[in-house]
Amino acid sequence: MEKFGLAQPVRRVEDPRLLKGAGSYTDDIRLPGMAHGVVLRSLHAAAAIRSVDPAAAKAMPGVIAVYVAADLDADGIGTLPCAAKMKNRDGTDQVTPERPVLARTAVHHVGTPVAFVVAETVKQARDAAEAIVVDYDIRPSVTDLASAMEPGQPQVWAEAPRNVCFDWEIGDKAAVEAEFAKAAHITRLTVVNNRIVVNSMEARASLASYDAASGRWTLRTNTQGGWSLKDFLGKDVFKVDPDKFRVITPDVGGGFGMKLFLYPEQVLTCYAARKLGRPVKWTSERAEAFLSDSQGRDNITLGELAVDKDGRFLALRTRNVANMGAYLSNYAPFIPTGAGTGVLAGVYGFKAIYANVIGVFTNTVPVDAYRGAGRPEANYLVERLVDAVARHLKADRAELRRRNMVTPDRMPHRTPVGKVYDSGDFRVVLDHALKTMDWAGFEKRRAEAAKRGKRRGIGMAYYLEATGGAPTERAEIRFAEDGFVDVYVGTQSTGQGHETAYVQLTVDRLGVPGEKVRIRQGDTDTIPEGGGTGGARSLYSEGQAILVTAATVIERGRKAASEALEAAPADIVFEAGRFAIAGTDRGVGIMELAATQRAKAAKGEDATTLDAAEVAEIKAHTFPNGCHIAEVEVDPETGVIALVRYSVTDDFGKAVNPMIVRGQVHGGVAQGFGQAVLERTAYDPSSGQLLSGSLMDYAVPRADDLPDIEVDLVEIPCGTNPLGVKGAGEAGAVGSPPAVINAVVDALSPLGINHVDMPATPEQIWRAVAKAA
Repeated sequence: MEKFGLAQPVRRVEDPRLLKGAGSYTDDIRLPGMAHGVVLRSLHAAAAIRSVDPAAAKAMPGVIAVYVAADLDADGIGTLPCAAKMKNRDGTDQVTPERPVLARTAVHHVGTPVAFVVAETVKQARDAAEAIVVDYDIRPSVTDLASAMEPGQPQVWAEAPRNVCFDWEIGDKAAVEAEFAKAAHITRLTVVNNRIVVNSMEARASLASYDAASGRWTLRTNTQGGWSLKDFLGKDVFKVDPDKFRVITPDVGGGFGMKLFLYPEQVLTCYAARKLGRPVKWTSERAEAFLSDSQGRDNITLGELAVDKDGRFLALRTRNVANMGAYLSNYAPFIPTGAGTGVLAGVYGFKAIYANVIGVFTNTVPVDAYRGAGRPEANYLVERLVDAVARHLKADRAELRRRNMVTPDRMPHRTPVGKVYDSGDFRVVLDHALKTMDWAGFEKRRAEAAKRGKRRGIGMAYYLEATGGAPTERAEIRFAEDGFVDVYVGTQSTGQGHETAYVQLTVDRLGVPGEKVRIRQGDTDTIPEGGGTGGARSLYSEGQAILVTAATVIERGRKAASEALEAAPADIVFEAGRFAIAGTDRGVGIMELAATQRAKAAKGEDATTLDAAEVAEIKAHTFPNGCHIAEVEVDPETGVIALVRYSVTDDFGKAVNPMIVRGQVHGGVAQGFGQAVLERTAYDPSSGQLLSGSLMDYAVPRADDLPDIEVDLVEIPCGTNPLGVKGAGEAGAVGSPPAVINAVVDALSPLGINHVDMPATPEQIWRAVAKAA
């Protein structure tokens, strides 16, 4: 039990299976009679479809079927839903264009699905797709967010004048204006939060089969939780009871938000499987993923911060223009609005906040949640803005933050946008980070770098994350016939280490051997409900469900033990996996008791089995926070940025497994660094073509781009869940972009360069240095 104890750096129990090649991913699965699908995608960013002629494709060897929009319409197939509907400032509804599974009369971005070819092999399907003749009437497109609302720009949708999807607001505008009116200083800054191509290691895939006798589908697909897909497919697309769908999620190689959503290919494989009476699989290629996976970020935001004469923050006012892409993905409008604005206060005691968010359509791939989902964008703005205020006031960056932080005596603290922080000691975390990084000794390191011709800079960002997700979570514990304890969970691991953490929780509560615990996930038939994984919710949500289910198991065990030991239930105590009569040495182990009761039940005898299932109500979410500090060296001759040291001090509450937590932070920092310095999603402004459409043109972080990332944990327990934990999955990606860019600006500020946008590529830095010379 000590091996799997809480707060121990237990090695991940899932890793041996995965490292030995025993993992099973969607594309690994082969079913008898399985056919293969390929999607024909639009080559144009904006065009009317005059006609689609699949005749030549249908006649090609191995081709089983070719489907176009008219086929789906004839069978009553619905459109892909947007589940997040926002109200405009004037009370009207957002513009929500229909998103057909296959394009009907027009295409709106390069990569829009136009036809679906099913053949005996992938090669045959691909060859046939190339034989389909589509007559396009090419139209002008708009891919630049900065100019998409300007007069005269091409309109993505006729029903969205100036390409505006919604114009939304939150906060007390009058109160903000009053604070600005009496401010001693006002600092303004506009920042670009660049578009991200997610690039999960495992590409999306979908394998559907259909049983005509029961009228049920089985969809095997890599998701972050199949329950929402099941609902979307049933209610919105096929117009049947969602229970007609069984969604199975095998192992998943990375999700980062992108695998939360319903995509056309999942619908198409289900549709084809029913039409053909045989399984149909589609697997994305890497280049296809660049054109079809939901993308992230893509905001341009103006921030204004009002400060009094003593350097205390009074109010924050923001105007964010957020790219939705050509269609609305499932939750896209919520990301820059409800999700992003919820953390605009950060760790600071603002008196008032007002935020205006304008969602804009462009002829680009749809944008939705990407690791952090709105919170990185908001934190980036605020932490860049705080540094700008410090420059404006000629104040110490750390001291300015410390002066304005919400202190523990003000907890619980309600922010001007309605979030209630339950815990946190932000100054303690800040001071720990400064000491760890030797902030005070930085000028010596700057001087040493200057001797080598490098410009060294140091930057910090104090982030605050608000986790989110479904309001309930389910767990079930079964004592299996083979002597194992099966724990069924409603979340979905995509590489985070869920299995290990859940084993640790189960061992801690039930005292069973960790080697005898199996985590079951990803099957909507065996797990009837679940909230899935997203918003850094898994441990504190599923953890609570495991705790309440384990408590029920123990209560049932007391009753069964009282019968077996011939004692009153009140006299039965449970400790370290054993039920015993208080004050005696008479007892029985939980595993033995469960097996005995199961055997009695199998014989039809009266028995109290220990199996239990419970649904936990998640009454409050969590607010992880921490301080990231980056040191960079910039080569002014080439513009190349080297990240020479990186330190994170995090408050995740109580850490169930510190090693897994640190690993999560490492991955998030790598992704944040990639966005800050490397990842540029570029569209050709005249044709709307994606210019950075492969890993030859789109740079992602590599091992030699990063130093060892130092992670210290300062545990300030969360007060709203019994584990005391705070979500850790997204935090690394929240704090790293502003820390890195603040460090770059610090390195270049002696040259008079006070602003740099992401991605800070060598070309951009070289041009800035040359201009300043």
